[in-house]
Amino acid sequence: MSFKRAVVALLLIGGLAACGQNTADPAPATSAGAAGAFPVTIEHKFGSTTIPSKPQRIVTVGWNDQDFVLSLGEVPVSTREWFTEYPTYPWVASTLNGKTLPTFSAEINYEAIIKQQPDLILAIYETITEETYEKLSQIAPTVIQSSQYKDEETPWDVQTLTTGEALGKTAEAQALIDEVNAAAAAAKSANPQFAGKTLVVDYGPEKGQHWLLPKNDPRRALFDALGFATQEQGEDVSEERLDLLDRDVLVVEGATEADMLASPVFAKLNVVTQKHTIYIPFEGNLAGALSYSGPDALLYALDQLVPQLAAATS
Repeated sequence: MSFKRAVVALLLIGGLAACGQNTADPAPATSAGAAGAFPVTIEHKFGSTTIPSKPQRIVTVGWNDQDFVLSLGEVPVSTREWFTEYPTYPWVASTLNGKTLPTFSAEINYEAIIKQQPDLILAIYETITEETYEKLSQIAPTVIQSSQYKDEETPWDVQTLTTGEALGKTAEAQALIDEVNAAAAAAKSANPQFAGKTLVVDYGPEKGQHWLLPKNDPRRALFDALGFATQEQGEDVSEERLDLLDRDVLVVEGATEADMLASPVFAKLNVVTQKHTIYIPFEGNLAGALSYSGPDALLYALDQLVPQLAAATS
């Protein structure tokens, strides 16, 4: 069944409340949704979206958008599937408190989203084209990233505030940001040796290919907050250029130590032989926290990661 036919069918039965990019006299944006006031208008890279009332049925389309919604005490009716073990993560399970967290698929599935009858769609951490935005906004008011940032580079605190505004929980969002910033500042102060050291994150190395998280990637935001510098080179690196990983600290996210040491070239890197390398398998909670990087995830990651970073820089 095509998207167009699905929309037409739902329109015929009155099941689709169409709303999208505002074209005439949108309600002015509240001061970051103060006191949970609605309607709220949020500016983004394709214009603006007005949310007429407090959302009751939230669908998240961005890869990590659910993490920010849950941090603000709301449970989406459906989410984009990424890490299948996501509901079991400690900071997630405590918020869900036994509730289920349905997913639609790893791809954007318009028909599945329509069936959830959402009154808000969040698609911030994703490369949303104008065509995709138009399709989503026919289903429900859709909030995407600001034009101030490149696709999938919205800082976690900006994403927190944007999500809070859309949910009418700006004060709660700011409180979460303050809490994370205070915790990161305390860890940074207690570990002055972090400052200026170049930390490389090798994300999901596989079959001789390595992906170095570049500057402004939200998945390395915590390391930036702790005072580490980012390597100049980013993104795809082949096995022949493993020298690019050989900086002050190396974090391998998505592979075990045994897997990585199977490469003789990797095993000889100074950062490896000097024990300045941290291994974080994808199957663990810490990898999930760094990947989703919502406020609660970052607080969890700080507790788990700072002692390991202290050991790696001693």
